[in-house]
Amino acid sequence: MKGRLDTSLERLKARGWLQGFDRIGDSELLALVMGRTGRCCSPSIAHEIVDSYGGLDQVGKAGLEELMDFRGVGKAGALRIKASFELGRRVMVSGRQRELKRVKSPEDVAFLMIPEMKGLDREHFMAILLNTKNGILKIVTVAIGSLNAALVHPREIFKAAVIASAAGIIIVHNHPTGNPEPSREDRDLTERFARCGDLMGIDVVDHIIVGDDEYVSMRERGLINV
Repeated sequence: MKGRLDTSLERLKARGWLQGFDRIGDSELLALVMGRTGRCCSPSIAHEIVDSYGGLDQVGKAGLEELMDFRGVGKAGALRIKASFELGRRVMVSGRQRELKRVKSPEDVAFLMIPEMKGLDREHFMAILLNTKNGILKIVTVAIGSLNAALVHPREIFKAAVIASAAGIIIVHNHPTGNPEPSREDRDLTERFARCGDLMGIDVVDHIIVGDDEYVSMRERGLINV
């Protein structure tokens, strides 16, 4: 069994070396990430995982415990899978942050933040801190909540803005359900943020809600008028 496992993985490595990893299928790449998985053949396990979730994007959303339920994956294999997806996400996010120097529209925020927040299983409130020309000073996480709620106080949002001497902020939070439609609480929070920003002289440019690949701009909805 070990000989067959080594041979299968070595063949994948050789193909990647000779042909380029862009020529290798999704499950085969996952097998290379997993490496040896005990006495089981990782390519066959990788195929099973990808088929079970219906694609790599869904595999990336799986929790550690879910992945460990697959025969032969174990804790080490599950950690390697999660680390590989996190690494890919960070590469995408950092590239987009370098590309986007100024925020000109809600579409810019979506371009920047959807890769950052897509697939999160908890509500995260983040703040994009801006200078006077809407250039990005910093992006900070100000609150992490439960599956369907994040308790966030305006002081947490504006404390980060004051420390960075930001002229404006864009508040972004996600809905783990994938539906970006604002709740009553979202609307109330947006109005509260806008009033606080007006009092402090820090412009609340927008409040964006992200759900999977979609978003809602509270300013476009007419909920930020100051």
